[in-house]
Amino acid sequence: MNKKQIQNILKESSVSEELKHIAHTVLAGKRISPDEGLLFYKKGDLGFLGMLANYIREKKNKSNTYFNKNIHIEPTNICINHCKFCSYSRRQNEAGSWELSCDDILKKITGYKDAGITEVHIVGGVHPDRDLHFYGNLIRQIKKILPHIYVKAFTAVELDYMIKKSGYTIENGLKKLKGYGLDAIPGGGAEIFDEKIRKQICDEKSDSGLWLKIHEKAHQMGIPTNAAMLYGHIENYSHRIDHLDRLRKLQDITGMFQTFIPLKFRNKNNNLSHIKETTLVEDLKNYAVSRIFLDNFPHIKAYWPMIGKEVTQLSLSYGVDDIDGTIEDTTKIYSMAGSEEQKPALACDEIATLIKQVNRKPMERDTLYNVIRAY
Repeated sequence: MNKKQIQNILKESSVSEELKHIAHTVLAGKRISPDEGLLFYKKGDLGFLGMLANYIREKKNKSNTYFNKNIHIEPTNICINHCKFCSYSRRQNEAGSWELSCDDILKKITGYKDAGITEVHIVGGVHPDRDLHFYGNLIRQIKKILPHIYVKAFTAVELDYMIKKSGYTIENGLKKLKGYGLDAIPGGGAEIFDEKIRKQICDEKSDSGLWLKIHEKAHQMGIPTNAAMLYGHIENYSHRIDHLDRLRKLQDITGMFQTFIPLKFRNKNNNLSHIKETTLVEDLKNYAVSRIFLDNFPHIKAYWPMIGKEVTQLSLSYGVDDIDGTIEDTTKIYSMAGSEEQKPALACDEIATLIKQVNRKPMERDTLYNVIRAY
């Protein structure tokens, strides 16, 4: 749907004049304010928001829908933190805990030597005994096995701990890791930036200012990163907009965030299990508002193992243009919390079919969004 068609629909619609005014701001390619974004969350119906988000999505990325051939490695779920929303973390020697040695991980990696994967994604718990050099040497060994692989690894929370444990400043620690072969950083650990909410759900975790500082420092030394937001727990729309606004401001400065990933809170097996999960309508609204508000982010990602294949397909009409990748691992961080896909793995052709079924164009990419194959 082009701009003129949307303008004609708005003219005839029963949408409030206030929302119409903001919609015309969006169609003019101008930035909306946090207050206007908040109004979209509170008063925008799904059809209205989806129409605008899809317009922006197609303006930025046409019908292209990106994915990569990747694997996820989770070295350990042993963690020093006690986040209330987490179904994953365990203490050392606690039932259900695991810690893979470097040899265990390298054995897994060797199994993919001829599989054509382009990215290894490494995220896990904040292990009390593992420092920057442990993980740096792991990256170095991975690249000996797969020399052309991109290593996207470690949330800002993991980085904060391993860098401090090794006695480095953030800047010097990131330089060390880059020297070991770190190529990119995922967006996890952001949760919700609001300090009061953070104190209630993840008080021990690195604070929001430090999360943003680590990503900014990474950007300054040429390491691209992703950004995420955990939504659907005790936060409200104001907290979501504040989170998006802080990301947008940093992106104005650095331009090195590649994609934004809204992560749905799952309520199984954690200390917030009494909270009902968000509805499908709310999930799609969140994707749409994120796409509209984050005007300087090139991509919005739906993580298909978390929300399931069908919702992922729907999300492609609400601002989403990336659905992650082949995964080929259990991604227990989400499966243990009750995600839709308990053992996620799809071949490239299966992902391409998923995308084509909703009339989008599948594009296999690398970590940096260079297109490897257009289906």
